[in-house]
Amino acid sequence: MRLVRQSDSGGANRDRTGAPSGARGTARPAPTGPQVVARPSRPARAALVLLTAGALAAGCGDGKPTPEVIKPAAGQQAKAELRQEQRAHAAAVKRWGLAKTPLPAPPAPAKKPHIDTREGFEVEDHEGLPPVFTTIPTKDKVVFLTIDDGAEKDPAFLRMMSELKIPYTAFLSDYLVKEDYGYFKKMQAAGVSLNNHTLHHRYMPGLSYAAQKREICGMQDVIEKRYGKRPTLFRPPFGNYNEDTLRAAGACGIKAAPLWNEEVFVDRWDYREWDRDLRPGDIVLSHFRGKEDWEGTMPDMIRRFLKLITDKGYAVARLEDYL
Repeated sequence: MRLVRQSDSGGANRDRTGAPSGARGTARPAPTGPQVVARPSRPARAALVLLTAGALAAGCGDGKPTPEVIKPAAGQQAKAELRQEQRAHAAAVKRWGLAKTPLPAPPAPAKKPHIDTREGFEVEDHEGLPPVFTTIPTKDKVVFLTIDDGAEKDPAFLRMMSELKIPYTAFLSDYLVKEDYGYFKKMQAAGVSLNNHTLHHRYMPGLSYAAQKREICGMQDVIEKRYGKRPTLFRPPFGNYNEDTLRAAGACGIKAAPLWNEEVFVDRWDYREWDRDLRPGDIVLSHFRGKEDWEGTMPDMIRRFLKLITDKGYAVARLEDYL
């Protein structure tokens, strides 16, 4: 059985109205004395009141028509909303101390790219098992940010990613997430996909098939119970797996096992490729870490991540839009 190992140095956000009644019978002669104007009947008075009120409403009491309230056309309203959104985004860029405004990602592809296991990452009998890959085949100049485990639970990170509208994908381990399930519920409410990184973040090839299945299926159960949906993505701890790992993952409902091509820390980048450069469709790894593990915070890491990819002309896209 072939064992595939990876390096993961960081692994340890809706009347009727009546007419006046006329006299009946013979006609009367014209009056010769002072004329007395008969008081209108009650239905007539009602009609007069209604007519007067209508006239006042129509002319505002001064004979002039009431100006019509003109609503902006749909296109104008959309433009106004776009300008407001752009101003809010520019303010967020300044507030979070970014060197440049992140580039917008292109629309999600109408046809999803076909994903195969990367050459050299296969297990002995890989047919029918979840593909393992480090890059999405695309010509779009995009990268995908993925964050693992769940150790650090920084509220500032949630605010930053929400205000800047940066997409990312989380791979969670229960032994860390259970300290504060609510934190990741807020993350999910902001549109982040929560995926499987096992219950206890153990070295999977060192476990039996049954033990690996408990680790993976157990985390599927946790995510379904806490967040309402069983994931289809799984990342093995440390990037290490064997055939049993992928067979167990498939049995638990996993469809793909994305790894990574680069890893970003608060103070550096690590690269899988010899030329130490980004490629379209690269998956970037980071971890939920803070000052206890790094010389900085998660927002510091995001600033470093965004600076490099923006300088190189890349945008951050949502991984699930390409799968």
